[in-house]
Amino acid sequence: MGDPRHIGKKYTPPSHPWIKSKIEEFKVLKKDFGLKNQKEILKMESVVKNFTSQAKKLAIATNQQAEREKQQLLQRMQSLGLLQGNATLADVLGVTTKDIINRRLQTLLVKKGLARSVRQARQFIVHRHIFIKDKAVTVPSYLVQISEEAHITFNPKSSYANEMHPERVISQKTPEKKQEEEKKSETTEEKKIPKEEAA
Repeated sequence: MGDPRHIGKKYTPPSHPWIKSKIEEFKVLKKDFGLKNQKEILKMESVVKNFTSQAKKLAIATNQQAEREKQQLLQRMQSLGLLQGNATLADVLGVTTKDIINRRLQTLLVKKGLARSVRQARQFIVHRHIFIKDKAVTVPSYLVQISEEAHITFNPKSSYANEMHPERVISQKTPEKKQEEEKKSETTEEKKIPKEEAA
């Protein structure tokens, strides 16, 4: 029977591990959304596959139970912000992995301006600094519902609850700082040129 505490995989591994297009796609997603590893992408892919496979089955069925399940599936995806109010089962097939990742708590923290980067957002969540409806959420991959989005806040006891905290303030570069950085980059390039010519 097996150990009841053993939790099975929440994703399906790729059929072949060395598909170049897939590897490049995963690299971009990991960089853009601050994902820890490939497993996190595969978990989001499995969520999409579950939605699409369910939609395909329900599209064929015609009984009363199937109609109930259709409405439940559409309502579930609408509550996650993946579909509009007038969506149909055909729209479910158009949902992508990127759409799912955009609904992760880690991604929404950056969009709402509560974190300066996706990596910082991950740190806030794991260290119990983020609350949703007065409850701490420590899972970066938590899919936020539309009704919960307005209730994403910092832990009131956290020092990050202060908007003027140094880690929350986004530094804006003045024209003077930009000119200094440009001058530094020009000088470094000039130093490299003689070395290249000598070689």
